[in-house]
Amino acid sequence: SLSEPNREQWLRTYYFVRAAASFAWVAGALTLAQHSLPLASGWLILYPLWDAAANFWDAARSGGPTQNRSQLINVAVSLIVTVVAAYALFAGTTWVLAVFGAWATLAGLLQLITAIRRWKVGAQWAMVLSGGQSALVGGLFITQAHTPTIESVKTLAGYAAMGAIYFL
Repeated sequence: SLSEPNREQWLRTYYFVRAAASFAWVAGALTLAQHSLPLASGWLILYPLWDAAANFWDAARSGGPTQNRSQLINVAVSLIVTVVAAYALFAGTTWVLAVFGAWATLAGLLQLITAIRRWKVGAQWAMVLSGGQSALVGGLFITQAHTPTIESVKTLAGYAAMGAIYFL
C-alpha cells in the first residue's frame, strides 16, 4: 500500500493519464464519426476496454483487490461490456449504443462508490460528479439507441470529454 504522499502523487498521475486518454478517444471518435458511423461505433468498444485497464491499474496501485472491490467489479463489468459491445456491433449500431448506455450507468455508479470511499484522500468531488453524471447520462444513451446517427456518436464524445475534464 502506498503512503499518503505517494498515494496523492499516484492519484494525480493516474487522473492526468485518464484525462489524456479520454481526450485522445474523443478526438478519434469525432474524426471517425465524420467518415463512417460503423467505424465510429467500433471505436466505442475501446472505451470500456480502456476503462477496465485503467480501473485495474488503479486498484492494483491503491491497496490491491481487497481494498478496491468497486473498482474490481468495474473491471469485470467493463470487460464484459467490451465483449458484448463487439458482438452488438455486428447486430447493429442501435445495440452498441444501448450497451454503452447501460455500461455508462453501471460504471458511473461504481465510480461514485469508489470516490465516496476515497473521500478522506481529498479532492474526490470531481470523481463524485463524474460518476453521478455517468450514471445519469447512461439513460440518455439508451434512449438514443433507438435513433443511431452521427450525432449520437458526437454525444458520446461529449460524454467522454466531460469525463476527461473531471479527471483533469
